[in-house]
Amino acid sequence: MSAQPHGMPSTPTLPVEQHSREVRGRFMTRVYGLVIGGIAAFIGMQYLMFDLGIGAAMADLIFRTNWLIILGGFMLVSWMANNLGFKAQTRAGQWGGYLLLIGANALLFTGPLWIAHVHPDLEGVIFQAAMLSILAFAGLSFIALTTGKDFSFLRGILMWGGVLALALIVGGVLFGTGLGLWFSWAMVGFAGAAILYSTQQVYRSYPPEAEIPAAMNLFSSIALLFWYVLQILMRR
Repeated sequence: MSAQPHGMPSTPTLPVEQHSREVRGRFMTRVYGLVIGGIAAFIGMQYLMFDLGIGAAMADLIFRTNWLIILGGFMLVSWMANNLGFKAQTRAGQWGGYLLLIGANALLFTGPLWIAHVHPDLEGVIFQAAMLSILAFAGLSFIALTTGKDFSFLRGILMWGGVLALALIVGGVLFGTGLGLWFSWAMVGFAGAAILYSTQQVYRSYPPEAEIPAAMNLFSSIALLFWYVLQILMRR
């Protein structure tokens, strides 16, 4: 892999893997601390949106609006957030990108989480989806950091898989065919591959000062996993 990932600052610097054990440990601790902080902020935003009635409004919007519009708006905001976070030359800019990314995900999740929260047949689904996602994320992260296997080959699979998934989503919305449970299972596998690749990329390619963009990368992967685990459990 390149020692300077796409979107990293232009100043050349060694990836964290090539630094001392102390530097590596401190970097990964900060990264996972930021991921945990992002999850906590996501949960706090959900409580606030529920209290303000945004959850119910978003659930109603999902039923009344073409899902493609919501998905497109979310993708645009997520792209802007990642672009800001990865290309920002200041810590303030990186923090702004991360907060925007968390907020965009919180808004997207509000509708489905509200439905799962109020539906009597879905009691406990949110907690189950969260626990399964966290356990899977922890296990895959451990594999990525401790195994000698190089997961860089997943980059091409993830790139083309993402394009195919987006095409299927657009086609499903435009033609009203739906994607079915199989698509959610496939996307869980896609998210798992993204966690393996992103975790190893963070460790092998990111410089020690890039802990915020690294946390954004991992946060996006676990959010994707949680989204599709939740979709599967809500269809049981």
